[in-house]
Amino acid sequence: HLLFINMSENNQAQKEKTFTQKVWIVGFIFALIATILLLIEATFNIFILVLAGALAASFFRGLSDILQRKTKLKANLSLALSVIGTTLILAGLIFLIGAKVVSQTNKMQEKIPEVINMVKEELNETDVGQELIAQTKRMRSSDELMTFISKFFKTTFGGLGDIYIIFMVGAFFTVAPNLYINGIIQLIPPKHRENTEDLMKRLGSGLRRWLAGKLIAMLAVFILTAIGLIILDIPLWLTLAIIAGLLNFIPNFGPLAAMIPAVLIALSESPTMALIVAGLYMVIQLFESSFITPKTQQKLIRIPPALIIIAQIFIGSLTGIWGVIFATPLVLIIIIIVQELYVKPMNKRHDV
Repeated sequence: HLLFINMSENNQAQKEKTFTQKVWIVGFIFALIATILLLIEATFNIFILVLAGALAASFFRGLSDILQRKTKLKANLSLALSVIGTTLILAGLIFLIGAKVVSQTNKMQEKIPEVINMVKEELNETDVGQELIAQTKRMRSSDELMTFISKFFKTTFGGLGDIYIIFMVGAFFTVAPNLYINGIIQLIPPKHRENTEDLMKRLGSGLRRWLAGKLIAMLAVFILTAIGLIILDIPLWLTLAIIAGLLNFIPNFGPLAAMIPAVLIALSESPTMALIVAGLYMVIQLFESSFITPKTQQKLIRIPPALIIIAQIFIGSLTGIWGVIFATPLVLIIIIIVQELYVKPMNKRHDV
């Protein structure tokens, strides 16, 4: 009987010990997750800058591959030509149109405030307009709004610092990408290294195709916008078209931001012209999203538009404007990783 009591006490003590161990394990897991989330929040800005550098490297490597296929040049020579050629083209464009763009930008900075004041005067003549102006003033004086705006447009190391980091990271990735890819692969257990290498290749290929399609779409938007503004005889058309092309890199919010100065400039001509310009921008954006982008990214993963908006809002709240700009390639990376590491293995198991 005493032996039975001792055994029962030992079993109870063992259960209590096991329960205590489980509690500590669960607590450790939650602490680890919280630590990882805090590290991600603290370093996410750096990751976005590294992603931007990787995209720059993808552009130069992709252009180098095209030159190598077309000309049969050696890899190092074609890479040097891609970097030097791109630099010379940009320098030539700046030399040819830089002065005109700067002049038009200065005129735009003078003209837009005049148009805004004109709109305010028109609104002050109506009760609805006066209420709208009052609401706008209250919003501008709101501390929460100003805090949000300052956080949204924040940079990691300042504008020039961020650009310098992107440039340096892009340069190192361009010159020796395999050094960093092999370094990541070496951190993986040997039995998973082959799959990791395939995943890295898939990521590189996906980013290059996405970037190529995006650059083609940006060029198309610039050309179409320039033609439309010239036909409508809108002043400062070159700068407005460049803004439209550049901001087209940012889905959803970029085209809207590009349309605002164009509509304001057109409003200085007449309200009817402002409506026509707004319609022009919407038609061009519809044509780009429904025809140009699908054609240039046929074999690429289709990202749901709502998912891009959610990612832009979520990542933008963490990292500011850089997160909004580079949310789409980040979502593309996540989708490819999920497909390669979860969806495809699961489908293979079901097939078996």
